[in-house]
Amino acid sequence: MAFDLPELPYGRDGLAPHISEETLNFHHGKHHNAYVTNLNKMIDGTDLANASLEEIVNAAAGDASKAGLFNNAAQVWNHTFYWHSMKPGGGGAPHGKVAELIDRDFGSYDAFATEFKAAGGGQFGSGWAWLVLKDGKLAITKTPNAETPLTEAGVTPLLTMDVWEHAYYLDYQNSRPNYMASFLDNLVNWDFANQNLADAS
Repeated sequence: MAFDLPELPYGRDGLAPHISEETLNFHHGKHHNAYVTNLNKMIDGTDLANASLEEIVNAAAGDASKAGLFNNAAQVWNHTFYWHSMKPGGGGAPHGKVAELIDRDFGSYDAFATEFKAAGGGQFGSGWAWLVLKDGKLAITKTPNAETPLTEAGVTPLLTMDVWEHAYYLDYQNSRPNYMASFLDNLVNWDFANQNLADAS
């Protein structure tokens, strides 16, 4: 069962001007597509050929001999999750259940935003910042490279922000802080976070 590059949940120009069509042409059309292509080559003819993406990620996690498989499978999963973590006209203060839990667990949206940007900005090199549900409470975490909370028992990812340089360089050059501020102010998809929260309960 070969994997296909998933369609974006909006047009290539749907996030402009905050993330340009040019960035999505490269990020989705080239980077994400390469992970899918590599993953299909790696699982072809193996006992994981018919496994789900989540099963492959978890089967390869923590096994140095399967590092290439993990990196490609996890990046397929992470990127798909990232595209859904954004939407045209998104951003700003959250609503619904996730808003209640952000106030409860971080004190305020502003406190959450500060901590979330600190996680993204503090990730040295490439990686991800995440909002997750852990032990019934919201938490912010960061992962390097292709690592993902998907492999952590009892942790449910709610949304993610890609801080690999190719996610923002064409639009923001080396200013990761400007990209992160724009992500929260203009792009983040709180409906997606609320749906993941509902699915976890």
